[in-house]
Amino acid sequence: MMTRLIGYALLSIMLSACRKETPEEAPVIRLIDVNATTIMQFSDSLVINIEYEDANGDIGETDPDKNALRIKDRRLTEADLYFIKPLAPPGSNIRVKGVISVKVRNTFLLGTGNAEITNFDIRLSDRAGHWSNSISTPEITIKK
Repeated sequence: MMTRLIGYALLSIMLSACRKETPEEAPVIRLIDVNATTIMQFSDSLVINIEYEDANGDIGETDPDKNALRIKDRRLTEADLYFIKPLAPPGSNIRVKGVISVKVRNTFLLGTGNAEITNFDIRLSDRAGHWSNSISTPEITIKK
C-alpha cells in the first residue's frame, strides 16, 4: 500500500514537471481616442486609435484571409473583421507594443430617423487564438 502511494506521488511529480507552465499570453489593448463622436452616414469615416501590447509578439497574420481585429457596432449582430499584418517577424518571440489606427468606413443609419447613437466594441486576437480584453468607444452619433 505504501509503495503504491509513493509510486503515485512520484508519477504525479514527474507529470507536473513535464507540463510547461506558461502564463496567459493574450494581447492587451487600450483605447487611445476616436477622431470624432459625431459623423455623417456614408461620407465620414470613424478613425479608432488603439494601443496594443503582446508578450510574445504573435499578433497579425501573413494570410490576408485571416482577420485578427474585431470591431462590432452595438446596433448590429455581427462584427466587422479587419486584417492585421504581423507586428513582429513570424516565428519570433518578442514583446511588442504600439498603436493601431483603424478606419471604419461607410457607417450608416439603420432606422428612418435623422440620427442614431452607438458604441463600437473592439477585440484583438493573436495567432494562438488568444483574444484580448474588450474595449469600447465612447458614444458615436451617426447623422443623415
